[in-house]
Amino acid sequence: MNGKFIPEIKGSLRSHLIEVPPVIREASGIVIFGKRIKSLVFTTDVAIIRNTNADAVIAVYPFTPQPVITHAIMQSADVPVFCGVGGGITTGKRVVNLALDAEFQGAIGVVVNAPTSNETIKLMRETIDIPIVVTVVSERENFKERLEAGATIFNVSGAKNTANIVRRIREQFPTVPIIATGGPTEETIRETILAGANAISYTPPTTVEIFGKIMDRYRETF
Repeated sequence: MNGKFIPEIKGSLRSHLIEVPPVIREASGIVIFGKRIKSLVFTTDVAIIRNTNADAVIAVYPFTPQPVITHAIMQSADVPVFCGVGGGITTGKRVVNLALDAEFQGAIGVVVNAPTSNETIKLMRETIDIPIVVTVVSERENFKERLEAGATIFNVSGAKNTANIVRRIREQFPTVPIIATGGPTEETIRETILAGANAISYTPPTTVEIFGKIMDRYRETF
C-alpha cells in the first residue's frame, strides 16, 4: 500500500464542510505548542468555525474586543484559536488585559491590529506567554522594532500587495513566522506561499451566501 494514502472519514450529517483551498497544504506551516498550522479560517461565525477543515481560527473583528465574544468562540472551536485583542481603537492596558483573558481561556495566540504601539506590545510580552501576532499592512513597517518589542508572528494583510510585503519581510528575517492572506485564487495563494508565507488565512463565504445556494437547490425541487 502507498505510504502516503490517507484514510478519510465523514459522517452523513457533517459531510458538508467549508474546505480551505488544497494549495495551502504546500505551505511549511508554523508549529505552535506542538501543533502544526498551515491554514487559518478568518471568521467569528461559530457555525463556520464548527464546519471547516482549517487547522486554526483567526478571530478578528471590527469592533471593540469583548471577553464574552472570545469566550463564545473558544467554547465553540475544536481547533486552535488566535483571538483579536484590539490595538487600533482599543489601546494600552485594555489590550493587555484582553490578551491575558484570551490566554486564560485557552487561545493559542493573540492578534493585534497594525496601529498597535510597540509599548503596548512590550507590555503584552511581559504579561502573556502565548504568541503575539502583529498585523502588517505596509512595506514601510519597521519589522525590526516590532520583533524587538515582542512580536512573535507577523500577520500580513496587504490586499494585492501582500506577497510583496511577505517577500520584504522574508528578505530581512529569513526565519520569522509569517501568516498572510492568500487572495481569491490558487495562483495568488501559491504566490504568497512562494514569497515566504508559512501559513495562509482564508476568508470563507458567509453563511448568507452558503444558505442562499442551498435555498436555490431547495426551490428547484418544487
